[in-house]
Amino acid sequence: MNTLLITATEESTGKTAISLALATIAHERGQSVGYMKPKGTRLQSNVGKTLDEDPMLARELLDLDAEMHELEPVVYSPTFIDGAMRGREDPTELREQIRTQFDGLAEGRDLMVVEGGGSLTTGGIVGLTDSDIAGLLDADVLLVADYTQPADIDGILAAVDDLGEDLAGIVFNRIADTAFEELNSDVIPFLESKGIEVFGAVPQETDLAGVSIADLADELGADTLTDVDTDAVVERFLVGAMGGDEALRYFRRARDAAVITGGDRSDIHTAALEASGVKCLILTGGHRPSPAILGRAAEANTPVLQINTDTLTAVERAESVVRSGRTRDRRTVETMADLLTERVDVDALIGDVEAADTDE
Repeated sequence: MNTLLITATEESTGKTAISLALATIAHERGQSVGYMKPKGTRLQSNVGKTLDEDPMLARELLDLDAEMHELEPVVYSPTFIDGAMRGREDPTELREQIRTQFDGLAEGRDLMVVEGGGSLTTGGIVGLTDSDIAGLLDADVLLVADYTQPADIDGILAAVDDLGEDLAGIVFNRIADTAFEELNSDVIPFLESKGIEVFGAVPQETDLAGVSIADLADELGADTLTDVDTDAVVERFLVGAMGGDEALRYFRRARDAAVITGGDRSDIHTAALEASGVKCLILTGGHRPSPAILGRAAEANTPVLQINTDTLTAVERAESVVRSGRTRDRRTVETMADLLTERVDVDALIGDVEAADTDE
């Protein structure tokens, strides 16, 4: 059996999408594939109730007959971390728990895909970083990394050093067109000269880059003031803090954007609703816009969200949602699977069962 642990240099690198995409590719090739996420980190509350959708989606995509506590044995909540600091969590027992659940999930499998925590170092407080878990489960490690500038290489090399002999190699993800030439001509050859395998690089993809307005409203806890479609995807946020005429020129250059501004700025609301690239209005401060603005929004099929925070806080929270790159559904995984098949040496990671069957 092959065990592959997918980790990342930092949070929000597309690790979940890559994990589930590799698992589904292997599944579709006829392999018996299992999945595990030892540390659940997407939680609803500090008391440890998990809403981590990754194992639930994996269970659906791979037709797994396993309970959530088996797929995700450690709920890595703030309460858990506080208990660990106070000595209420036993690292040895946690390791045994993870190993026991893993053995049960892995029985009879050709491939086990193990998804890491938020980042490579998540879990260090109880000796369960992704590197620790790789050693515990005898897994090869795929490191997912972003790349925007040469300084990013420092973090990559530090992660490589931490993973040591368990590292299988690197996949770069969400690479902008402007960075591809430098990545291919300089960065990848440099890494390979140091004996570091690079399996490929995945370009930034619009379908994976943003968040639907419906998901954004849910994540922000916003009230939706319009009864219009909320399936459009938002990739960036614009702050409406200027005059109306200047705002209109600014917004007309935007694409797939949400405008965040005070609920009492009707001039900004009007300008945003006239710009085709603005997909959503997010109004702050608890002010409700006039019926005329809501009427215009309905005519333009532009959702209007309202949240009771200041504009700066709203921007920070909204950008955090988009940066998270959350894997939300089967379509997202299918898109990533297509990208991996085109851009990455998938056979080296999960094996080529079809080729093996042909040889036989």
